Amino acid sequence: MENTGTPSLAGAILADPETGLRWAMRDYAALVRGILRRVLPGKERDVEECMADVFVALWRNAPALQDSNIPVRAWLIVTARNTGINRYRALQRRDELPLTEELLQTLTDLPADPESDAAELVGALVAAMEPPDREIFLRKYYLLQSGREIAAALGLSIANVNTRLSRGRERLRQQLREGGITHA
Repeated sequence: MENTGTPSLAGAILADPETGLRWAMRDYAALVRGILRRVLPGKERDVEECMADVFVALWRNAPALQDSNIPVRAWLIVTARNTGINRYRALQRRDELPLTEELLQTLTDLPADPESDAAELVGALVAAMEPPDREIFLRKYYLLQSGREIAAALGLSIANVNTRLSRGRERLRQQLREGGITHA
């Protein structure tokens, strides 16, 4: 029965962390890896890092698991799922850089011109965009809507919204570079 095995595994981790964790990995690594692969498909490096995080968390939480008789298997399932979801969200945030961060390098490369305001220039360039690109940019970078929300609001696919954002950012970069050269 799970509860009888749980205290002995948690106890083994407490008594000898190396042996206890080796036992936990032997019995539960495939389960944890399977859960993480469902949450993070195609990201094997992230799966491996999350696995390490899950088993470190098991080691740190062994006293609480032993005291409360929480089944290790159930705890690992929940912890793996949550760890994978947290990593997935972090990857999504990293992949969707805000316009201000993405254009920061280009803006800093502009020659110093006291009569020119980079924010006004960016605003003017966005305002001059053709529909639906202008609305996509306004929704993404001013209203802070997700690609999914923008796609639903405009009746476009998420891929189309992301492609338009990518191409639009590249056009803005180019226009800022050209604008910086002409103002120099």
